[in-house]
Amino acid sequence: MSFTVGINVSRHFDSPALPDEVFDLLSDVPRSASHFPDVERLDDLGGNAFRWTMEKIGIGEYTLQQTIYACVYRSEREKMRIDWSPVDGVGNARVEGCWKLSSSAAGTGLQLETKGKLDVDLPGFLQFILSPLIEMAFAQKIDRYIANLSETMRKI
Repeated sequence: MSFTVGINVSRHFDSPALPDEVFDLLSDVPRSASHFPDVERLDDLGGNAFRWTMEKIGIGEYTLQQTIYACVYRSEREKMRIDWSPVDGVGNARVEGCWKLSSSAAGTGLQLETKGKLDVDLPGFLQFILSPLIEMAFAQKIDRYIANLSETMRKI
């Protein structure tokens, strides 16, 4: 019997890059995704939809989970906003969210909002133990993603 883990992450940070430069980076899904840790593959499904296949999570020789999901991306330069929503029926996770950009004294203020649901194919009695660990691991990946993006934004 499997279980589902819900994940909600909200982060705000500033970049010295100009809003148009940040928008160009984030709205280019493959370029932005190249900053996300542990991506095994990113497949272009057409229509600005992409399937993410993350590296397998394992202990020793045992694979515990591989996260796969797909999202459709919409970019609105006038609003300085990038949204993504799940593609139904793809993988074992559903992810949605947005980037909101604004001009700031430092250059660009960035707000990331994302939430997801991951179906974990392990016995339900492990949910109590594993859910917080999965949530923490996802939040750490988001923080590494932001650190990687921030490094690139300092150079553009």
